[in-house]
Amino acid sequence: MKLKLRNTLSGKKEEFIPIDQKSVRMYVCGPTVYSRAHLGNARSAVVFDVLYRILKRTYPNVVYVRNITDIDDKIYKAAMERGIGISELTDETIKMYHEDIAALGVLPVDIEPRATEHISDIISFIDKLIENGNAYYANNHVYFAVSSFEKYGQLSRKNAEELMVGARIEPSSFKKNPMDFVLWKPSDDGFKIGWDSPWGFGRPGWHIECSAMAVKYLGKRFDIHGGGLDLIFPHHENEMAQTCALTGLDTMANYWIHNGYLNVDGIKMSKSIGNFYTVHDLLKKFDGNVVRLSLLMTHYSAPMNFSLDSLQMSQNIINRWHKIVGLRNSHKHTGDGVFEEVLEALLDDMNTPLAISLLSARASSISKSYNTSDGEQVIIFVNTCRNLLGLTMSNEKMYGRNQLSSDRISYIESKVAERNEAKKCKNFEKADEIREELLRSDIIIEDTKVGSIWRIFRPITPFEGGPESNEVE
Repeated sequence: MKLKLRNTLSGKKEEFIPIDQKSVRMYVCGPTVYSRAHLGNARSAVVFDVLYRILKRTYPNVVYVRNITDIDDKIYKAAMERGIGISELTDETIKMYHEDIAALGVLPVDIEPRATEHISDIISFIDKLIENGNAYYANNHVYFAVSSFEKYGQLSRKNAEELMVGARIEPSSFKKNPMDFVLWKPSDDGFKIGWDSPWGFGRPGWHIECSAMAVKYLGKRFDIHGGGLDLIFPHHENEMAQTCALTGLDTMANYWIHNGYLNVDGIKMSKSIGNFYTVHDLLKKFDGNVVRLSLLMTHYSAPMNFSLDSLQMSQNIINRWHKIVGLRNSHKHTGDGVFEEVLEALLDDMNTPLAISLLSARASSISKSYNTSDGEQVIIFVNTCRNLLGLTMSNEKMYGRNQLSSDRISYIESKVAERNEAKKCKNFEKADEIREELLRSDIIIEDTKVGSIWRIFRPITPFEGGPESNEVE
């Protein structure tokens, strides 16, 4: 069975045909880093992590780019309120983001560009748009001229009147058209962070950042562009317009994939009504596997209603699955085999609810015959959970940092820093000694493309877990 995906550009579920069968290219809009990752951030990260896993299993090479927006009015405001520099805030927030999504089993991406590291690329992009007649300078701003791109609205499939209603239009007497959007804006006394440019000291608009980074790392046209449903308009529509205006192509990505909205207890998540959850909040009470499974219980393209009850249901499922692994006493998870019916469900537009249902049926079947000596089915079960859904089914369970004292956390982080310095000085023997020392205390260090991440583990028994009522098989 071949991979099929629901393409926002066409409005249909289509067979995925990559531009190059040997190398699939995917860009996903990442976080704006001014505070802890919330559930909406988590859903997008987990959904596209599943797609990344499917692609990696299907194609020999996958390049996954997920950007970081580290220059924004919200970031500046948060930094000023705390009395710290923007780079200090963004570095701290990025580190927390990596830790939070790693706890949810999200793999590191291949390339994670920051907007502030690509200002020269952004300036060059804008300069070419002006040269082509698609952008203009007015009152220290540079605007994209929407009327210069005939296909504006093709992604959201809206007419001009609908676009006017849905756009976040900044009023300005200097715009040629109310729909024109900012590519570059000045940094004044109210926002002192910026860069020199042909149009004065300033900073880029939001939409241009993604276009410049996507083109740099994936080319003028690539396979998949992803993000949340809320980004279709204006962000992705504007990305499409400015990129196609530059390249002369009819699209920047062949497949546009969007995950649905997330509500909490039937209401839009909001701090003001008290139903706002960060990943960090939930990891204090639930294992990362539980949170991840809960996010996958709803099809990615559908609206999701999150609740603590749904977390408990996921906890019950995880408990049962852990028992299956424990009953068979099969913890040496070798090989790469997976259940084909689960893979087929995921190939059909990432149908994670069906995949989970099929896994539960398999777990029930294994449980009924647990007294046999053959553990092959358990191994395949574990591989399927881990390799396709990113769920760790083993004799180890991850626990949150809230279980440690602040002194213990400080000690661990100092040892991690010491190890990093040893590696930098090529003292690998010392680095290995530190890793082994922490491992004896149930602390595991993982070296990723974004730095060293430490996690807390301890063994679990086959029957460990919470309440077992209402378990789903």
